[in-house]
Amino acid sequence: MTIASLTPSTPYQPVSGRPAEDLLPAELTMGVVTLKTDDVPRLRSYYERALGLVPVAEHGPDVVLGRVGVPLVAIEEARGLKLPGRGEAGLYHTAILFPDQASLAATVYAAMQVDPTRFVGSSDHLVSQAFYFQDPDDNGIELYWDRPRDQWQWNGDQVSMDTLYLPWDRFVQEHLTEQAVSGLHQAPAQVGHVHLQVGDVETAQHFYVDVLGFERTTTFGTMALFVSAGGYHHHMAMNTWNSTGVGPRRNTLGLGSVQITLPRGEGLAAVADRLLTAGHVIEQTGQALHVRDPWDTRLILAEAAAPSV
Repeated sequence: MTIASLTPSTPYQPVSGRPAEDLLPAELTMGVVTLKTDDVPRLRSYYERALGLVPVAEHGPDVVLGRVGVPLVAIEEARGLKLPGRGEAGLYHTAILFPDQASLAATVYAAMQVDPTRFVGSSDHLVSQAFYFQDPDDNGIELYWDRPRDQWQWNGDQVSMDTLYLPWDRFVQEHLTEQAVSGLHQAPAQVGHVHLQVGDVETAQHFYVDVLGFERTTTFGTMALFVSAGGYHHHMAMNTWNSTGVGPRRNTLGLGSVQITLPRGEGLAAVADRLLTAGHVIEQTGQALHVRDPWDTRLILAEAAAPSV
């Protein structure tokens, strides 16, 4: 099984009816999530042992971890900073997507073996089955797999999601295989979505949907917004469950940046134009642009690397 196994067979299609030039490319993927920590060895050890990630690149004390050569999480040393408060804007969780239930079960099993106290819950979301953990710096982690797209239920341009009971032990018992356990580090995975804490959903929708170019795929009242490109259930989400009314982030440990990867030659210039027209300050470096959302979360929109030959 390769990373291509994570690509759904159902064609990518926008769901909102908005002009294509106003949208992010349907084939975008989420890239590396960067975490700042004052204890790289501790955080690195957890992601390697509990989640089966392996080094993809190292720069001094900093490390990029991933699976099968695909980078997922970058851990950067940051001295002299404090952890963010529970109610501050920033990371809610990084969600790591697995291609099937067996590889997900193997990773959940590994995480429970390493430190079961870091498990905080599990849910069947109709479109996916998910398991939640907190890393040693209290950064949220979701481990999940997607049901096939043709099983998702849509009401117009809104996807049906729920939070249903899902016992982790029964899931592992039903889906864990010896092959998945022994091949833990060789099984593909990618960042499927990133969920943020923000101050209000209306401002989040204006930035992430109206300006950046995602499509809204569902909401939970006025407290949570889910957005995507190409008809995915969500590439990003924003909620105010713990953070209603908060302003921009302090410079803290925790989330450093979120990368969004666009297909080569598609969409980057249009995104830059939309951001500049809306009055946002951007920084362009090569085939990437950097911008901060209304809560000072750093986003990096980058073109996918050219395929190796």
